[in-house]
Amino acid sequence: MDLKTLKSLKPAEYESAADGYRALADMAQAAKDQLEGGVIGGMRKAGLEGEAFDAALGEVRELGKNFQYTQVECGVISTALNAFAFDIAAAKRKLESALAEAESRKFTVNDDGTVTYPAGPGKVDGETPGGGTTRGYGDDSPQARDVGRQAAYQYPNPYAGPAYDIAVRITNALAEATATDEKWAPKLRALKADDDLTVSARDWTDTTADTSGVRDAAGTYLATIEGPPKDASPARNAEWWRGLTDEQQNAYIAMNPASVGALDGIPATARDEANRTVLAQKHGEYQLALNAIPPAPENKHTWINTARGPVRVYSDEYMDWVRKYEKEEERLTRGLKGMERIEERFDDTGTKGMPEAYLLGFSTEGDGRAIIANGNPDTADHTAVFVPGTGASLEKVGGDISRMTTLWEAANDAGNGDSVATITWIGYDAPDHPAKDAPFSHYANNGAPALNRFLDGLDTSRTAEGPGHTTVIGHSYGSTLIGSAARQGDLNADDLIFAGSPGVQVGSAEELDVPKGRVWNQEAPGDWVPDIGRYGHGGGQQIGHQVITGIIPSDSLFGANQMTTDTNGHSNYWKADTRSLDNQAEVVTGNYGNVKLDD
Repeated sequence: MDLKTLKSLKPAEYESAADGYRALADMAQAAKDQLEGGVIGGMRKAGLEGEAFDAALGEVRELGKNFQYTQVECGVISTALNAFAFDIAAAKRKLESALAEAESRKFTVNDDGTVTYPAGPGKVDGETPGGGTTRGYGDDSPQARDVGRQAAYQYPNPYAGPAYDIAVRITNALAEATATDEKWAPKLRALKADDDLTVSARDWTDTTADTSGVRDAAGTYLATIEGPPKDASPARNAEWWRGLTDEQQNAYIAMNPASVGALDGIPATARDEANRTVLAQKHGEYQLALNAIPPAPENKHTWINTARGPVRVYSDEYMDWVRKYEKEEERLTRGLKGMERIEERFDDTGTKGMPEAYLLGFSTEGDGRAIIANGNPDTADHTAVFVPGTGASLEKVGGDISRMTTLWEAANDAGNGDSVATITWIGYDAPDHPAKDAPFSHYANNGAPALNRFLDGLDTSRTAEGPGHTTVIGHSYGSTLIGSAARQGDLNADDLIFAGSPGVQVGSAEELDVPKGRVWNQEAPGDWVPDIGRYGHGGGQQIGHQVITGIIPSDSLFGANQMTTDTNGHSNYWKADTRSLDNQAEVVTGNYGNVKLDD
């Protein structure tokens, strides 16, 4: 970059362009939300059906993906432009400082960056030292720079040394500007989509690469944005977030979506934006990886001769494919199944009055993490947090989402106009198998701190006036985790509901951090989990000299309110149009007088 270009360059113009891209990202987000909450919901509410409807719905969904892709890429571009402006402004400030000093000394800075200084002010050995022009050597040539400085200061004209130093500063400023330009030019050129209207899996993986590239290049700019405190409480996370400007918040989401999405205590809208980006990128990554796996060989079987005659067995080609690809294919397919079910919930917004969904947590780590809210918990009058039990995973998230949408419908009907949010919380590594894993407590003990942080975060990020009302619901092993959370810390909840509980690690409702009388329990006929689970997760009480163990919430000794349950088995507590579901809805909305209890 030459002197004339750097002098005329205006970093503010790039910052203005960054603001424009940010505005475009916001417009794309609003359009996407309108499609999900208005158009798709309206189409379903109108009762449309048939092939034409399915085709139109598919097109609208694809348009929504386009808007989301636009939102993400514009966020990355906005950050890139702000980072470029930041870097180039630093070089320009150095140049302007050097030019200002040259002007104050009445030196002339030439177009090529050399500095001309006048004849000396006095005589040396009877003669006036002549003026001259000097060229500076930059920091990339330290030896030449130092030799040049020594020569300049030995010259009889006292202007020669300062002129040389100014020339060095100009050279360094131009070199810094050139390096900035060379660094950012390919990064910015890379931020463009394919020349089609389809947002493919490849496009989404490209956004991951784009983000990584900009994040690496923008290190100096991003360093000015202080990151969240390490392992901080939700309250400190919220304080950090509020301390950022809008530009800084946008940049942090664009460059670190997974980090923002996992932060308890910051607004649900910010977490949702960040996690939807992570979800879309992971979906693209998984789909591309699955597409790269070759199909299983057609000759799956072959025949071999044995003493008993021909026997049909797997072919060598097929077994080789199994060894190389089968487990990976299964992993990717399971992950995609869960991601697509979450995306379907986004599309369900507006159906049966269903509110907007918020993705408050997402990860493919282990069996996967997913936290999905029906309605915004930051503004809801009543919030229910559902902790599923054994087998909970990203792959199986669909069933747990359905349970909370059903509960939302019932609670919304029971709420007398109050707003309700219901949340599916798969924020821990749940046991995989009821016999091999569920008898052990470490799954609950390890996951409990995360639940406590999440509940504290809901309380911290709340924006509605007045205190909210939070109910935590545990199904099966999920109730064990809730009990462990109360045992290990302070459970930030107003009511607890247990359904099919195998035990909660404590022996009485009074040990569970909620007001007296606010622990509720359901045990359905045919649910075998409570009576078997008590031997692993039941609590104890000392009555006189006798210690009673294996106490679970279904026992009268525990002290929970035993709600009438008209469903059967272990998995039907959220069946629509049942007393089991309606009782939960009444507790969630604080209508305790409407709860039906067992005699």
